[in-house]
Amino acid sequence: MTFSDFNFDPQLLEGLQSMGYVKPTPIQAQAIPLILQHKDLIACAQTGTGKTASYLLPVLQHISISDKKHTKALILAPTRELAQQIDQQVEGLAYFAGISSIAVYGGGDGMIYEQQRRAMLEGVDIVIATPGRLIAHLASGVIKLDHLQYLVLDEADRMLDMGFYEDILRIISNLPKERQTLLFSATMPPKIRTLANTILKDPQQINIALSQPAAGISQQVYMVYDNQKVKLISTLLKGGDYKSVLIFCSRKETVKDLNRTLRREGIKSEAFHSDLEQEQRETVLRAFKSRVLPVIIGTDVLSRGIDVEGISLVINFDVPPDPEDYIHRIGRTARAETTGTAITFVNEKDQRRFSFIENLIGKEIPRMTLPIELGEGPVYSPTTRRPSTGGNNRNGKKKVWIKRKA
Repeated sequence: MTFSDFNFDPQLLEGLQSMGYVKPTPIQAQAIPLILQHKDLIACAQTGTGKTASYLLPVLQHISISDKKHTKALILAPTRELAQQIDQQVEGLAYFAGISSIAVYGGGDGMIYEQQRRAMLEGVDIVIATPGRLIAHLASGVIKLDHLQYLVLDEADRMLDMGFYEDILRIISNLPKERQTLLFSATMPPKIRTLANTILKDPQQINIALSQPAAGISQQVYMVYDNQKVKLISTLLKGGDYKSVLIFCSRKETVKDLNRTLRREGIKSEAFHSDLEQEQRETVLRAFKSRVLPVIIGTDVLSRGIDVEGISLVINFDVPPDPEDYIHRIGRTARAETTGTAITFVNEKDQRRFSFIENLIGKEIPRMTLPIELGEGPVYSPTTRRPSTGGNNRNGKKKVWIKRKA
């Protein structure tokens, strides 16, 4: 199958070709025909599967053959970084089709708000927004969505994790009841099902979320004590040929402390966290994408909010709190059938949490030996495994699950 099989407008196909799109990914092959048929859709697909283009292309196709007098599509995203990335994809795909878009997000100064307000007053085909900032514009009356035809919720699970459930319902109350609604989520917990039942009509369902890291990722684990972590990172970065490195920490304070320590070690790094102004965040990301900055340190906001090709190494300074977050974190490397390395540091208290990750992916991750100068690390002995509920996974072992805390 190629993108020509979807009978897209020639100008849209031209945009596809200019961006290097050749053949659709599995999520694109399944979702695009359903969206073109105006079906509501629930799609479960993890990051890196091409889900953004799977909804953008059919929405752009519909807009390209309709009048452009009103805003036709609204895309909700959990973070400003994701909103900006979606907007960039719209610009690339719709370059020859003359379809306009605006990314609407918080942060920054009053000038950014005014730019967003002016763009929406002048009229725009697609609005890509974070919920909080969009509500502010709706309250001011600057944006009217009476003629909206398409609503997309991207990374819906992350939006609910961030507490946007009520905001989403408030936004939807301002939209026409007759519309096409598309919900994309990397995971499908009960709260997502509840939201879907509330806002979608007879939706079609697609599940591409295999909860498996890409085959090109070399996964490694070091058993460490906390006082060995920084020395190990310094050794790995100074001794390896890594051009582009992401380091994930579970807390913002750890991100800041680690960045200060690495910079004292002579490692060129920057911290990426919510205390930065929008302009600072954009400067850090630009430097990282252009390879001027080799190391960036952040929390899980980065795991779904950054789309950079060629990341060679991902380090989990802390074991992520949710096994699914591990998939998202390490999924930043080995994208588009490339290869990369993902290293996780596991201390004594994180061993049980790490065992859940191995159960989720259905295999044991290779343990690496600490450099001699660091001494020995803790012995791996998780105290509790997930209770088995029966059933088999791909390698014939029984599936095991954990009941997550509310």
